[in-house]
Amino acid sequence: MGNFFKRIGHWEAWPFKLIYAPLVPFWIGYMLRSGAVWFFTPSNPKLTFGGMDGEPKKEMYDLLPSHLYPATFNVLPIEDFSSIIERMKLKGIEFPLVAKPEVGCAGVLFRKIDTEEDLKDYHVKVSVEYIVQSLVTYPMEVSVFYIRYPNEAKGSITGFLHKIPMSVTGDGFHTLQQLVLQHPKAAKRVGELHSKHKENWHRVLEQGEKYMLSHAANHNRGAHFIDLSKYINDDLVANFDKLSHRINDFFYGRYDILCNSIEDLQAGKNFSILEYNGCGAEPNHIYDTGYSLRNAYKEILKHWNALFKISRYNAQQGIKPWPFFKGVMFRLETKRHFSKIREIDKLIK
Repeated sequence: MGNFFKRIGHWEAWPFKLIYAPLVPFWIGYMLRSGAVWFFTPSNPKLTFGGMDGEPKKEMYDLLPSHLYPATFNVLPIEDFSSIIERMKLKGIEFPLVAKPEVGCAGVLFRKIDTEEDLKDYHVKVSVEYIVQSLVTYPMEVSVFYIRYPNEAKGSITGFLHKIPMSVTGDGFHTLQQLVLQHPKAAKRVGELHSKHKENWHRVLEQGEKYMLSHAANHNRGAHFIDLSKYINDDLVANFDKLSHRINDFFYGRYDILCNSIEDLQAGKNFSILEYNGCGAEPNHIYDTGYSLRNAYKEILKHWNALFKISRYNAQQGIKPWPFFKGVMFRLETKRHFSKIREIDKLIK
């Protein structure tokens, strides 16, 4: 019974829909005030649906200077595998590399691919368009939540996190299975992790051996977040102001970045943008950083208020929200796509 109440009290482990359910009236209020169900779509005019959901990654990368993100190309499921290898050579992409769906969600189908055989297995099983991308070796992954009002030159950074993908470390005695069961987050995902790591499930990890359970640094993939807000300074904000002006019409969202160090990112050097998310980006700095549920709600509502104001301003400049039925059809197609890739995700180690 004690464990039950402990789980109930640990709000960060609640399902996404349960966390957000009490906030639905506020979202409906924004719809009513704007007179549009899809009031948020003008927030980032260059991103499909404002970047709320289902936006193509190619659309995002095309707005960035090529030196700011890893070497990347898109693959269609009907493409001959030999042509993929040829395109890797042309792009200078070597193994290990990263593969992820062109339209993705929550780290689904994100994989580190070590060999040509693994890439071929991924290609055969993934029946949607996907991305092949160079593996960036900078040691630190961070996320930066950035907001800028369209009528202002300067923005603000509201969240800055160090994201650490889920892993376990061997002690020369316990098996991978036992280490997973001892891990506070991994223990809640035993079935999923067993299917992806079953070849090593009963192997005893050597003393000090680090074993990656997931390479996706997402909250719902078990990543751990460390608050870096004390490192937000004028230089960091200025760099993201410059970047967001360069992208043009990007006003609200979160950057996911690999960098050499916090100091280098503040100086605007030695970093690579893995991707950025538009108005659907969650202020993920509410997780693992000591927020109570009450304060997490305050933070979410603060961001939603900014999103509403940005969207309303852009709408007044002539960038109107999506028509109702266009948004409905897009959402239905996006849900079908996400359901499909979640099923495929179960088939790939």
